[in-house]
Amino acid sequence: MLSRRLLCGCLVAGAPFAARAARAQSLECAVFTPDRQKSTRPDDAIARLRAGNERFTSGKSVNCDLIAQVRQTAATQAPYAAIVGCIDSRVPPEMVFDQRIGDVFCARVAGNIVNTDIIGSLEYATKVAGARAIVVLGHNFCGAIKSAVDDVKLGNITALLKNFRPALATLTKADGHRDAHNDPLVQKVAEANARLTATSLVRRSAIIKAMVEAGDLKIAAAMHDIGTGKVAWLS
Repeated sequence: MLSRRLLCGCLVAGAPFAARAARAQSLECAVFTPDRQKSTRPDDAIARLRAGNERFTSGKSVNCDLIAQVRQTAATQAPYAAIVGCIDSRVPPEMVFDQRIGDVFCARVAGNIVNTDIIGSLEYATKVAGARAIVVLGHNFCGAIKSAVDDVKLGNITALLKNFRPALATLTKADGHRDAHNDPLVQKVAEANARLTATSLVRRSAIIKAMVEAGDLKIAAAMHDIGTGKVAWLS
């Protein structure tokens, strides 16, 4: 009798938990509609990405019916955030933040820098398509940053590396010898690059600046740790 009561108690206690878990998964798997996107505040967008990375690093990523999402987003899209990330194969933004089809815009380029084309893409993502947040996502041990530190000269990479000059300018003698094997120095440059890239958006885009000032958009810089999967927020 006691074992039956305990079993029944577990079942009763577990039912509400299972129901809550099912509702939570259902919400995460629901594609973003224009109305849902519009009701998402900029701070909520960042919080959603934070929560997604926590799920990712704890092994609790949500499994959704991706084909169903393909069908539901075929006619329209309403992503709530835009991410500028590096092309590094270890830092796929949708996976790192546990997001799915139709959730986020992603622009990827070595060293997560921005140029006219990417800024124009971000203007589209926010002003035209309604995204509520922009995240510039750097990562540790970045090959592009290491190449910039070593002042590599190679084809079109040479022109690309010029984008890191502002971040390199933050170095001082106290940072030690400028060498790609100086891990703390490389990390400092990578973090400076993410911050400077994020802050440059309001200077280089009147559209993005106006949205930030109106409270319709939030910009943040972050760093992904390729060893743990965790994202550290710099702003």
